Amino acid sequence: MRLLGLDVGSKTVGVAISDELGWTAQGVEIIPIDEKRNQFGLKRVAELVEELHVTGFVLGFPKNMNNSIGERTEKSKAYGDRLAEMFHLPVDYIDERLTTVEAERMLTEQADTSRKKRKKVIDKLAAVLILQNYLDAGGRLTKSAE
Repeated sequence: MRLLGLDVGSKTVGVAISDELGWTAQGVEIIPIDEKRNQFGLKRVAELVEELHVTGFVLGFPKNMNNSIGERTEKSKAYGDRLAEMFHLPVDYIDERLTTVEAERMLTEQADTSRKKRKKVIDKLAAVLILQNYLDAGGRLTKSAE
């Protein structure tokens, strides 16, 4: 089992990959996207699926703090639908509220990273947190590996 964790934003997609046992998540990269031009980085995702032998996708589901679904949630779902259609692999979602905030806090407190450097890695770290939370929770896609 190799799950690709994605933090889908309006300008970038943070990418993380699980180890083969589904215990840990590691950051891979940040893929630039342009929603206005319908460029979603899917060519690069396809390369990663092939290269890393991906068996499924985990996307952050950015609910509002009051548990409602907003525009970003809908866009994340649409991205997941595109992935499922394009790759014929399972897609699952996990509540990602505050993962970017947590990633930013980790970078400032633990690494004392400058704002400019944080901006370059924040989405990748958020993808790691999304995927690690999913693995720790024993999400649906982890069950197929047992």
